[in-house]
Amino acid sequence: MSVTANDPKRKTWINTPENSDFPIQNIPFGVFLTRDDIITIGTRIGDTAIDLGAMHQLGYFEGIPLTDDIFLQDTLNDFISDGKKTWRLVRNRISDVFDIKNETLKNNEDHKSIILFELEEIEMKLPVQIGDYTDFYSSREHATNVGTMFRDPENALMPNWLHIPVGYHGRSSTIVPSGVPIHRPMGQTLPRGAEKPVFGPSRLVDFELEMAFITTDANVMGEPVPINEAEDYIFGMVLFNDWSARDIQKWEYVPLGPFLGKSFASSISPWIVTLDALEPFRTKGPKQDPEPLPYLTQDGNHSFDIQLELDIITEEGVATTISKSNFKYMYWTMAQQLAHHTVNGCKVNSGDMMGSGTISGPTADAYGSMLELAWQGTRPVPLNDGTERKFIQDNDTVVIRGFCQEGGRRVGFGKVSTKLLPIFGS
Repeated sequence: MSVTANDPKRKTWINTPENSDFPIQNIPFGVFLTRDDIITIGTRIGDTAIDLGAMHQLGYFEGIPLTDDIFLQDTLNDFISDGKKTWRLVRNRISDVFDIKNETLKNNEDHKSIILFELEEIEMKLPVQIGDYTDFYSSREHATNVGTMFRDPENALMPNWLHIPVGYHGRSSTIVPSGVPIHRPMGQTLPRGAEKPVFGPSRLVDFELEMAFITTDANVMGEPVPINEAEDYIFGMVLFNDWSARDIQKWEYVPLGPFLGKSFASSISPWIVTLDALEPFRTKGPKQDPEPLPYLTQDGNHSFDIQLELDIITEEGVATTISKSNFKYMYWTMAQQLAHHTVNGCKVNSGDMMGSGTISGPTADAYGSMLELAWQGTRPVPLNDGTERKFIQDNDTVVIRGFCQEGGRRVGFGKVSTKLLPIFGS
């Protein structure tokens, strides 16, 4: 089935600012609370939110096999379960309805008053019920930097790293959408030179510049997903800030890995951009040497050219862009991650989320964490207000933006913005 929604020549009758992340070629999916206190599934073109539940009730998806309540739910899980064919049919229909040449809705003021919302009239919610969340560790530059700090340059990568997409099972209960503040976590740490741990607030709260993908129902228990089919089970992507308490993590992670140092909060952008919308921005990833085992081997372009920027905004409102990276730097692709995740028969469900791991580029200005940017606190990062940061301070806000752009074509994710508050109850 052709993806007519991606037609670069298509224009819309919705007013869309120049260089918007959300042209008619994007058509992401999200969940929002309307001005009438109704939760609905929707999409966005420019700065206009579109109520898909209302569109469906008014007959705009006639001919597409959808249940009556598919867009009247508070998560996208059931819609995602319907599969790739349905996603494409719905995106193509939305694209047709809002095409500048289509006057069916354009000239129906009553319907527009029900379907269309200004962004100020809605409140974005978590788009899916995330049953399971896995975080990978798939940036070679990031893994090399961290390994260099904590071991030595000659043994920066662990022996398995170039052979498998390393990952761990994370905590989904504390994943929140953009705009929801988080608290500095408490926990055990072992201060430098101490013989016994102490309990208190983490002193080394850090962001991790990541992206994540959302899956549909991929398999039954015991069935692996073949590498050449893996992308069919990826609904779309979000920006992802996987917060980290470095001092808590350092004390607890041996021998079982991340726990309280990671589970206190993770933040995602609220609009899921489909893999179909990203199709024009495919690119080849880094050369993999040694060649992966056959179940992980793939040919062609399986990465995406997604430009990423990260700002720290101080309590006084002064913003500084401290990192510019790109998703295309990831060593292991999403398809490889999903194929590896299921090769042992692990079941993957609709709404599951897979984090990329910190995305660091080959230069210091493209590093994806304060741990690297400030190099364990030895190179403080200067901010535009004259202060500097080794790690994130209370009342700092971290903002991640991401977009694809080639020529006059642009598709983006908006942003994920999160403020770090002091410890709970302080």
